[in-house]
Amino acid sequence: MKRGSRPELLWGFGLNSSEAGKIEDSLGPGFFLRNFSERSLPGEKELSNNEKPAATWIPQRVWDELPEERRSAYRNLESTQRILIQDDMNHADLEKVLEDGFLAVVSSPLTSSKVQDALFRAKEISGLYGDLYRMTEEIILERELLSRKTEQLMFLNTVLSNATERLEVADILGQAAEDLKMLLPVYSVQGAFWDVLPTGKHIDAEIFINPGQVENVQNEWIELMIENVVALSGMEVSSYNMSETVPPGSNSMVYSPGSGRILALPLVARGDKFGCLVMLCERNVRLAKDQVATLNAAVNHLSLALSNAIMFNKIKTRANRDGLTRVYNRRSFDERLVEEFKRHQRLNTDLSLLMVDLDHFKAVNDTYGHMAGDMVLEKVARIFEKTFRSTDFIARYGGEEFVILLPHTKEEQAEMLAERVRAKIEASTMTYQDKSFNVSASIGVSSVCPGSLEKDSEIVRKADEALYDAKMQGRNRVVVSPMRPKLRIM
Repeated sequence: MKRGSRPELLWGFGLNSSEAGKIEDSLGPGFFLRNFSERSLPGEKELSNNEKPAATWIPQRVWDELPEERRSAYRNLESTQRILIQDDMNHADLEKVLEDGFLAVVSSPLTSSKVQDALFRAKEISGLYGDLYRMTEEIILERELLSRKTEQLMFLNTVLSNATERLEVADILGQAAEDLKMLLPVYSVQGAFWDVLPTGKHIDAEIFINPGQVENVQNEWIELMIENVVALSGMEVSSYNMSETVPPGSNSMVYSPGSGRILALPLVARGDKFGCLVMLCERNVRLAKDQVATLNAAVNHLSLALSNAIMFNKIKTRANRDGLTRVYNRRSFDERLVEEFKRHQRLNTDLSLLMVDLDHFKAVNDTYGHMAGDMVLEKVARIFEKTFRSTDFIARYGGEEFVILLPHTKEEQAEMLAERVRAKIEASTMTYQDKSFNVSASIGVSSVCPGSLEKDSEIVRKADEALYDAKMQGRNRVVVSPMRPKLRIM
């Protein structure tokens, strides 16, 4: 018998010619019977084939001679129903038939009604099994979807909770790098933020990158971050400031931009783009649609948290800094002095202070106007920022006076720094409304050594006295306060 257009496949195990002929005649051309001889029953090759028979006809004489290993292999054909052909002489034990997993028992001799009835029951059971299998698959799929949605909700809740608990941009970015690993394989998370300048054509950028990077890797990241800022903002970067994120763990690894795949996502708050989140992921990362939606939701949460943190820092900066020069104000200096003095006493480190006063500053205001005086103060503040370390504390003490707190700095080092900044101020040409002029500064230096029992107010008093001496000696000079107090002779 030749197979037609995909007739339904049946197997026979060692059927004799009479049994095979009766089955073929009873079922007609819609079925194809493949009969295996007793010496070559289906092996591993046939059992692993994708096309499985709808039913298998097995004479009792053949089944009884099979080893248990082969029987077990045939029992594992879950999608195939087995029909036992009972011999004339031997009657099968019903319990044994059920244990072996046979669907039906057909007695010899075979007739068309017996064959058709057995196959009908086989197809009915197969259909029932198929329905149950599909229902089970649907239930499993629904459970998987529900589980994924639950995991995504837990992930978003974690991101939201951790982001809202923090008020510093560096802290939020550092924690986000850890949280996003719950969704996709993330190596690092970095960020960039911008402010549109008054011209409306350029922006100032604040770039947050991972700490501990070597110089060439750091430069690669800065270049990449600026490229993303330009692409997302549509403006050129006029200037930028670099800060570091705060990693949640001490064993954070540092990767270059070429170590994986870059995902750059815009940060939007109140309808405006204000920054971008740059993630480094595994090179072959692929996200399903629901994961993309979850990632976008997480970035929206982070956008709001980062926007609030930036706003908080701006308000905090306005409260802690001088509005004109943008260095710290007198109140911030008083607070920092107490902190540094406690650290000095606890760790037995050196601490120095410079008190700077611009010479004849009233004459600048009287000659060129108060706007010129403001310009001078701003320019001097920028000279300070370029001269001193990021760990040094620069503050406007009042009027034309500035103070610079120098942690871990000995007296001779402080004197050298004071002379350096005094020379820079003297060499700087001030220009206002096409008029050029120069200013100078007098500087008083004071220090406390490790183990000193002085109060924090003493270092300020001594610097003030040294500044007074510098003015009395003709201004535009540096004077160091002696370690021991002296009597001032009037």
